[in-house]
Amino acid sequence: MKKLYRLYALDCIEGAKKYIQDNTVDLIITDPPYGIEANRLHQHYHRDEEHVIEGYVEIPVDQYAHFSRQWIREAERVLRPGGSMYIISGYSNLRDILNALYETSLTEINHLIWKYNFGVHTRKKYISSHYHILYYTKPGGTVTFNTHARFGPGEKDARNGSLNYQDRQDVWVINREYKPGEIKNKNELPTELISKIMQYSSKENDLVVDFFMGGFNTAKIAIGLNRRVIGFEINHHSYQHHINEIQLLKPGYLLATLRRGENQQPQNQRKRWTDEERHYLIKRYKDIYTKLKHKRQTIRILESEFGRGYFSILNQIERMNKGN
Repeated sequence: MKKLYRLYALDCIEGAKKYIQDNTVDLIITDPPYGIEANRLHQHYHRDEEHVIEGYVEIPVDQYAHFSRQWIREAERVLRPGGSMYIISGYSNLRDILNALYETSLTEINHLIWKYNFGVHTRKKYISSHYHILYYTKPGGTVTFNTHARFGPGEKDARNGSLNYQDRQDVWVINREYKPGEIKNKNELPTELISKIMQYSSKENDLVVDFFMGGFNTAKIAIGLNRRVIGFEINHHSYQHHINEIQLLKPGYLLATLRRGENQQPQNQRKRWTDEERHYLIKRYKDIYTKLKHKRQTIRILESEFGRGYFSILNQIERMNKGN
């Protein structure tokens, strides 16, 4: 089976020029260095550094503007027309990132706020408890935005109304993931955050890129959601640790765990099955079931691949089995 990932222990600017062609990337999700002295980062994250991977590479403040222009120029080049980019940033050097974006042809869609738990402890100023998420697209093509990927148009709760409306507001309250006693990076994005972005702004087999992999969470989740991924990480300690984890992952392992919108009609509902489609369905069913050993999860994955409902796929599988 062809690997879904190409991950490199390289500087992202050098790596992008070498390994990514123009106009080929569907989605970029990345969390660049914040321009804070590395030996002070633990003060911002308010934690014990004992289990944090060494070798974190920071960008000096006086180089941050130039650095931002360089990598964002590469991001603009590799995005396909209609491709999307999400940049997660603190406030310290946000101005440099925004200025670099304004020098490109990219279009601002949203300036989102990620509100997290346990903000940075301070005594003489307000507590920082959010990051910025800058959502931009490249003009000239069809933008992927799956409006009802997570909540269907009719899903509501009694108190706050439409769940879809709530989920798509521009302030996201998502807790960080704490891993006491586990090996970790200086800063890691939570699975829920990355998964939400991928669900809204990509589809299976799309190419996702992370210029600054850090804890490799974007790569891990891309593989788990059957996206292809290219990533770069300059910290060789981090790269070596996480690449070993990546090699153990099964493509699509997260698909069965996704929160999907209800009350949606599958793309190919009521279309006749062709013989070619039936044979390919059985092949895919056998391939996936061999890995998962779980019939229901297998069919859930096939729903997305074939754009068919659960029972439509189940009926075809049972029909083919009887024929054998």
